[in-house]
Amino acid sequence: MKKFFNACIIHEEAKKNEKNIFCLDCCESICPHCLSPHRNHRLLQIRRYVYHDVIRLGDAEKLMDCAFVQSYTTNSAKVVFLNQRPQARPCRGSGNICISCYRGLQDPYLFCSLSCKLQHILGTDGKMLSKYIFECKYMTLPEPGLDDGQMTPDSVLEPAGSLRTTSGSSESDEPSEVVRKRRSNLSALRQPCTAACLPASLMSRRKGTPHRAPLY
Repeated sequence: MKKFFNACIIHEEAKKNEKNIFCLDCCESICPHCLSPHRNHRLLQIRRYVYHDVIRLGDAEKLMDCAFVQSYTTNSAKVVFLNQRPQARPCRGSGNICISCYRGLQDPYLFCSLSCKLQHILGTDGKMLSKYIFECKYMTLPEPGLDDGQMTPDSVLEPAGSLRTTSGSSESDEPSEVVRKRRSNLSALRQPCTAACLPASLMSRRKGTPHRAPLY
């Protein structure tokens, strides 16, 4: 797995030398000072939100099927997380959860990150992976000065309000027949949150014996 936002050892003394660009043609992470030999390559801007790597949803949709991956809005842009995020404690209750890592999600999403969706596909039927990966022949970086790749901790990270499709539209923009078919596909894909799909550690928890507070 590629790591981003480490200092580039080639441009160790330069300012803004963090590796926040991924070259799809060379399959390597580079810093802005490494761009010259990659000018004609497909380049993906990696952004960071509170120590987690994210990419714009529009960029992600050029590379893979992002249906049912929860997106967020920050700095007026919709983004998705690249990797599973560690959580202090497992999600509890009957709410919607990621079917790969059990992180709490908004309904009707099934995955908290692109990595979780890919892991689920590989774990269920790896031969189907090619159906979800797209051939992207052209991808370029945003204009200089428009985006520095950083998202400040003070920026608001909010779940996107509607389920995004691979074309970038929301359900509210689609004809009712398309929405009906999409929802039926969602029902087929979703795995019910029963004892079979929850971690054993959650299912084995029992409430302790209640103790009454002493009277004074």
